[in-house]
Order: sequence, then C-alpha cells, then structure tokens
Amino acid sequence: MNDWHYEPAEDLEQSLVERLRRFPRQPDMLVYGTRVAAAALIRGWLKLYHRLEIVGREHIPAEGSFVLVANHASHLDVLCLLSALPFAKLHRAFPAAAQDYFFVSVPRTFLAAVVVNALPFNRQTNPRQSINLCRELLGNTGNILVIFPEGTRSVTGELGEFKPGLGLFLAGTSYPVVPCYLEGAHRAWPKGARFPRPRPVRLTIGPSRTYAELTAGKAAAIEISRDLEARVRSLRDAATPRP
Repeated sequence: MNDWHYEPAEDLEQSLVERLRRFPRQPDMLVYGTRVAAAALIRGWLKLYHRLEIVGREHIPAEGSFVLVANHASHLDVLCLLSALPFAKLHRAFPAAAQDYFFVSVPRTFLAAVVVNALPFNRQTNPRQSINLCRELLGNTGNILVIFPEGTRSVTGELGEFKPGLGLFLAGTSYPVVPCYLEGAHRAWPKGARFPRPRPVRLTIGPSRTYAELTAGKAAAIEISRDLEARVRSLRDAATPRP
C-alpha cells in the first residue's frame, strides 16, 4: 500500500479576495457551483429582459482551445458571449479583463473572478506579461480566451479600431479565432449608465479564422487585427437591425 501524503492547496493561507485575484486560480468547488448558478440566472435574465438572440452558435468549435473576439460597448458583452457557451465550458472560458478596473474593489473582484472567471489583464505597466499569459492559457487544450481588441468600451457604441496585441500571440498558431458582433448592448447598458435598460440584444457569431501561415512579429500582429476588425464589421453590416 502506498503512503498517503496530504498536500494543502498553494493558496490555503490566503484570504478569499487574495485567492480570487491570483491567476491561475486553484480549483474550488464552491466557486464552480456559484459560477454555474449565476450563469443560469444571467442567461434567464438576458433572455427575458433583453430578448437575447444568438445567431451562428454552430461556428463555435466543439473542442480544443480557441479565441472569441467581439466589439465592446457594454458590460453586457461578456455575459452574452459566455451565454453562447455550454455550461460545461464555463470553467475553461477566460474573458480578459482590465486588472486596474475589475480587480481593485472586493465586489468587482468577486464578480470578475467568480461569476465571469476573468483573466486579469495588466494593460498599464506590463501588457507583454499578460500577452504571454494568454499564450500559455491557449496552450492548455480546451481553454477559451474571450478578448475585446478595442481595449475598452465604446462611448458611442460605434466599432473602434482593433489593437494589434491579439496578433502577437496568434500569428503562427492554429488556434481558431471566432469573430462575433454584439448589436444592441450599447443601447441596453451604455458606458456610464448605472443600470441596464430593457433593450433587445443580438449576438452574431461568424466562421472561425486561423493564422498559422503568418510569421510572428509586428507586421503579422497588425495584419491579424485588421483582418478580425474587418470580419466583425462584416457581421455588423450583414445583421438586420432589431426593433
């Protein structure tokens, strides 16, 4: 019979907030259960209050690591994107979230880490370290990275220019990148509004792209960002406006 050894979790002596702020976070069944319960409530609320419609769900890869890319004009955006995924994939989906905004106060940290399972992205002092973290995350088969390449929410709701950071870890890889367009989220919950409004929202998901043929570098990163921006714009232009 083999000897049994007790090995406590690395974050055992840390407070709950400290455990939630670190990444990668240790598995926690209580957190997992809370996340699934919150997702069920959020999906019901999005369906009833915002009449959320999801078009093109069949374009989401059934297996392997991949990236979801979308326009960004509302806090509703990430909730809608996560609602397009099966419950079983929630704990492997990581929306990139600004560390200096979502991981400062206790309430925001709880929502970001527990409800959304966000990856803290340091966009101020060390963005390259965060980019490397994204690369490592995708290297673990089955993970999903959710990125908003505009970098911040649009004030007007118009689609802004995509920043090239995403291309720095996608060039020369075979990870599928799935472009998405969110319509109505800005009207439902614009930047600066305290509470969401009962406006309809639609998520359109397009066919995936890969960039294995490109050599990693600045030029490839710019090419990838422009290609993805064009694809998201085409989804916007093809969408029929909702009432």
